[in-house]
Amino acid sequence: MYLERLDIHGFKSFAKKTTLLFEARPHTRPGVTSIVGPNGSGKSNIADAIRWVLGETSAKAVRGEKMEDVIFSGSQKKARLGMAEVTLTLKRG
Repeated sequence: MYLERLDIHGFKSFAKKTTLLFEARPHTRPGVTSIVGPNGSGKSNIADAIRWVLGETSAKAVRGEKMEDVIFSGSQKKARLGMAEVTLTLKRG
């Protein structure tokens, strides 16, 4: 099985719905995907979202003090959300 898609909405820094597609080029096998970016851009939140959608129940394991910490807490431009949703799509390989 391969990771095909990750949809994140309201989880930590992802206030707007965000979709990450993990696609192989045509006629190739899926390989390694890297997520790169500057400090503070949310790279670790992607890993936390994957752990959470797979059933992680420890707030500390997803870098929070309580489970409510995974819900987007608001910013100067965007109001706090009341829910978090992560969908993981796997592809049979």
